[in-house]
Amino acid sequence: MTVELFLVVKNNVMGKSILVFGASSSKQSINKQLAAYAASLVSDVQINLIDLNDFEMPLFSVDKEAELGVPDEAHRFKKLIKNADGIIISLAEHNGSYSVAYKNLYDWVSRIEKEFWYSKPLLLLATSPGPRGGKTVLDIATQAYSYTNKKLVGSFSLPSFHSNYDKEKGIVDTGLAQELNEKIALFKQAL
Repeated sequence: MTVELFLVVKNNVMGKSILVFGASSSKQSINKQLAAYAASLVSDVQINLIDLNDFEMPLFSVDKEAELGVPDEAHRFKKLIKNADGIIISLAEHNGSYSVAYKNLYDWVSRIEKEFWYSKPLLLLATSPGPRGGKTVLDIATQAYSYTNKKLVGSFSLPSFHSNYDKEKGIVDTGLAQELNEKIALFKQAL
């Protein structure tokens, strides 16, 4: 199992921490890159960037739950949510919906207790190599999470990741960069 990566930002005057992840099991996940980049724009916070591969569990079913109980990984993830002051997720789109890795984690964690997000400020992102930028999964999540978390501060889609993102510069399209910065400002204000 890999170790969770903690990036501590200097001068954390707010004393706040945010949980950040790409909702994908890909080791080269562009959504993990986007989530990490977005988190780097939030100043004065501790960033807990995690990898969903550290929370691999059997596929959820009520039969598995009855047989095995809720896996420790689900409890560990739930604790991360509970301890965070805010959450940034970049959703990978697989066939128009959540990745199996994320959906399975979500299903297991939702069995622990009714409250999932604890009304933490939540910023949803998505990207893809294509021109829609994961917009379908982002719309699904925005609609679903707006009911379960009254502190959903917004969503952002980055289309054509490989054309619009540079590892050194970040988002290269000025309009898209400005849009993300506006969402980050709302997120930071909600912390």
